[in-house]
Amino acid sequence: MKDESTITLTEGDLRAEFWPDAGMLGTSLRYRDEELLRRIDDLETSKRKGSTAGIPLLYPWANRLAAPHYRAAGRDVELDPASPLLHFDDHGLSMHGVPWGQLVWDVLDKGQASLRARLRWNRPELLAVFPFPHDLEIVARVTSNTLTVQTTVLANGGSSVPISFGFHPYLGIPDLPRDQWQLQLPRMRKLQLDVRGIPTGAEEAFAPVNAPLGEASYDNGFALIDEQPSFSLAGGQLRITVTFLEGFPYTQVFAPKGKNFIALEPMTAPANSLLSGQGLRALQAGGQFPASFRIAMNSNR
Repeated sequence: MKDESTITLTEGDLRAEFWPDAGMLGTSLRYRDEELLRRIDDLETSKRKGSTAGIPLLYPWANRLAAPHYRAAGRDVELDPASPLLHFDDHGLSMHGVPWGQLVWDVLDKGQASLRARLRWNRPELLAVFPFPHDLEIVARVTSNTLTVQTTVLANGGSSVPISFGFHPYLGIPDLPRDQWQLQLPRMRKLQLDVRGIPTGAEEAFAPVNAPLGEASYDNGFALIDEQPSFSLAGGQLRITVTFLEGFPYTQVFAPKGKNFIALEPMTAPANSLLSGQGLRALQAGGQFPASFRIAMNSNR
């Protein structure tokens, strides 16, 4: 996909593209002219269906809500199942907040290697889903081998703002079958899930992983232990490392069996936090909440 509204950032061997008119979606990440993102072959269809692709922001919540209502920051919210601003999974659960394709961002600054954009959460239809007026900014920067994405919530609308968003970067090693991808995960606390993928509140120890991805299947939530944890995928001459720099104490690892991608997802809170309260933070009125992650590309030695 190459849309005239797509913005390209370049530095050295790296080129990244973002689509401000459609959720600030990351639509391409090319290193030495090799595409590292997945599920970007038909972005117009993904936008129309509300499917995740590339590097999407999941906002204002990541993953599932267990019911069409929640209570957060002192407010009771009832979601309309017929709302065009919601997307539902196979269990009928609201998924990933407002689909990325329905959020139009304003570009504030743009240089060769950086981009700053803002989303104003003040329209009535958005406030019906998440009744906490605020602004949201994303700054994307590239170097010759890194992409850093910083997101800042600005509680400038006279309201506190619950923090429950995340990102869903789909990554893969170019021109190499999945069974030759080496996955490294840090030590974490694995969240136990029910059959719908909703955390039960229980956790268990999860030892570090350093093994071929192969036929392994992941769709698991985790609480992180280390500060600035890193996750990596390596194969051939390339290693892709995702590092959570600040603000993301949870992750979801998603790698369905037989698919040529893995998503290593930075999350500010676990799934269903708006209902459960687990890991949920509320930004007080007038405050700012920053969260950032980095994707680095290096030689695999």
